Amino acid sequence: MIHISRSVVGAAELEAMGRVMRQDGYLGMGQEVRAFEAELKAYLGGQEDRTVICLNSGTAALHLAVQALTSPGDEVLVQSLTFIASFQAISAAGAVPVACEVYPDTVTLDLEDAARRITLRTKAVMPVHYASNPGDLEAIYGFAERHGLRVIEDAAHAFGCTYKGRKIGSFGDLACFSFDGLKNITSGEGGAVVTADPGVIQAVQDARLLGVQRDTEKRYQGARSWEFDVQHQGYRYHLSNLFAAVGRVQLGRFEGEFKPRRVELAQKYRTAFADTSDLLLFHGDPGPIVPHIFTVRVLNGKRDGLRQFLRQREIETGIHYKPNHLLSFYGGGKESLPVTEKLYEELLTLPLHPGLKDEEVDATIAAVREFLSDASNC
Repeated sequence: MIHISRSVVGAAELEAMGRVMRQDGYLGMGQEVRAFEAELKAYLGGQEDRTVICLNSGTAALHLAVQALTSPGDEVLVQSLTFIASFQAISAAGAVPVACEVYPDTVTLDLEDAARRITLRTKAVMPVHYASNPGDLEAIYGFAERHGLRVIEDAAHAFGCTYKGRKIGSFGDLACFSFDGLKNITSGEGGAVVTADPGVIQAVQDARLLGVQRDTEKRYQGARSWEFDVQHQGYRYHLSNLFAAVGRVQLGRFEGEFKPRRVELAQKYRTAFADTSDLLLFHGDPGPIVPHIFTVRVLNGKRDGLRQFLRQREIETGIHYKPNHLLSFYGGGKESLPVTEKLYEELLTLPLHPGLKDEEVDATIAAVREFLSDASNC
C-alpha cells in the first residue's frame, strides 16, 4: 500500500524519549516543554514579544485561542471546508462557528461571503491555511481591521510555511499549529498557540493547566502549585516532556530533511499534472508553501472512479474534507454553500509525506494519468 501520509520518525526520536525517561525523572510538563517552546520561537522568528505556548493537540490550541477572545454566544467566521477540529474548537469555547464559502482556486476563506455573515455578535475570524496555503493574509487582516475582529489563524497545515518572506506564526494576531503524527513536524500529539498578546498568553497558559493561575513557571521547574486560585474554566491540555522531546528532534530535521522533500514531491505532482485533462490544481507556490497534503480537483464527475481505481492499485487517497455545515451538529445542510459543496464532490488528496519513495510517487502519477486518459472512464 502506498499510504497517503504517515509519521516519519526513527532512532533520534526514540533516543530523545529515552533521554527524558532516564535523566529527567519527570514525564509531565517541565523543562523539555520549555525548551521546545523556546526553540519554536527561535525558529519562527519575528517580534521578540511573541510567545509560543505548547499544548497537547492543535484542537486544544484552537479551543483555548477562541476561549481567550470570545464569550459564550459570540460568533466566529470560519470556512465550512476545513477539518472538524476548527468547528469543534469554536463550539467547545461556547462560541458559534459561522460557516462561510471559500475561494475555489485556493480553498481559503471567501471574504465577500464572510462579510455578508457579520452580525453584532461576530468577534473573530478564523482563516484556515488549507493544504498549507495561507491565501491572502493581508486581505484577511485588512478585513478584520475594518470590522473590528480578532484573527485566529488555523495554521495546523502550515508549519514552516512563509508569507511574503515571513514565517507563518512570526507575525499577526494568533496562530495555531498542530504537531500530530501526520503534520509537517510531529511531537506524537501536540499543538501550539503563538501570539504577542499578553492577555491571551496568560489566559492560554493558565487554561492548559486546569485554570490554575501562573502554574506554568512552577511546572518548568519540576514543581507544582499547592496554594492557588482559579478564576476561569481550564483543561488538562498541557504538553508532556516526552512529546516535547520528539518535537525538538523533528524541528531539527525539518529544514534539511522534511521541508525540501515535501516541496520536491509537490513540485513533481504539479509538473506531471500541469496539462492533465479533468484535473485542476490549486493555486500555490511550493517553497513558501510546505505542503502537508496534496489535494487536487477531479472534474467531470470522475473523482470517485479515480479513487476506486487507485485503491485497486493499493494507492491510498483521501477527501479533505466533508464540509462542516453538512454535519448534523452544525446544521445538517440547512444552509447552502454552493462553491463548497461543489468542491466537496471533486476533492481528492494524493499521497505526500517525506517517507514517500520516488517510485511510489511515480506509480501514483502514472495511475492517475492512466485513468484520466481512458475514454471509457467518462
